[in-house]
Amino acid sequence: MRALLARVDAVLVQAVIAATLSFAHLHDLAAAAGQGGWKAWAYPVSVDLLLVAAWRRLRSGGPRAAGWCWFLVALIASLGANVATAGLLDLGAVLAWLRILVAGWPAVAFLGGTLLAHTTPETAADPPPATPEPTTTAPEPEHRPAADTPRPVPVPAALVAHARKVADEHHARTGSAIDTPTLRARLGVPAPLAEAIAAQL
Repeated sequence: MRALLARVDAVLVQAVIAATLSFAHLHDLAAAAGQGGWKAWAYPVSVDLLLVAAWRRLRSGGPRAAGWCWFLVALIASLGANVATAGLLDLGAVLAWLRILVAGWPAVAFLGGTLLAHTTPETAADPPPATPEPTTTAPEPEHRPAADTPRPVPVPAALVAHARKVADEHHARTGSAIDTPTLRARLGVPAPLAEAIAAQL
């Protein structure tokens, strides 16, 4: 924990020193370019805020093109002021093109800050199209052909006449109509034929 605090403290101290020096250089350059009073103090604030906004966009996880673009613009403005005030520029006679750049900076910073603050980064890709759930259709019942109705068994007329005699004899002897199994047994014919004969009695 102590090592972490020491490392964080060192980073914070370094950040404060760098920001203070850059702040002073931007103020001096703005004042030398004719932006006196409170306006000279507003320039370094504008540059630092644009850097922070660009850095937040880079950390947001969305598209980084806009973040890198405005981060480089603010970084060049800060580094340019640091280099220009390091003895390479006569602050008593600032060039016309540099005065133009300083005068136009507020509009550039406003544009960049607005785009970075009010453009919602796309943090997530479009969800994939929902796949339709497989519809399970009940299998259609098999259309089975209706069972063939049994064909009537052809019965010879002579056999029917013989069966009628057997049935009359059975009725005379027992007093009840003859049933199909008995008729079959008496005639000695298959069951389908016996049923066909019984149907005609």
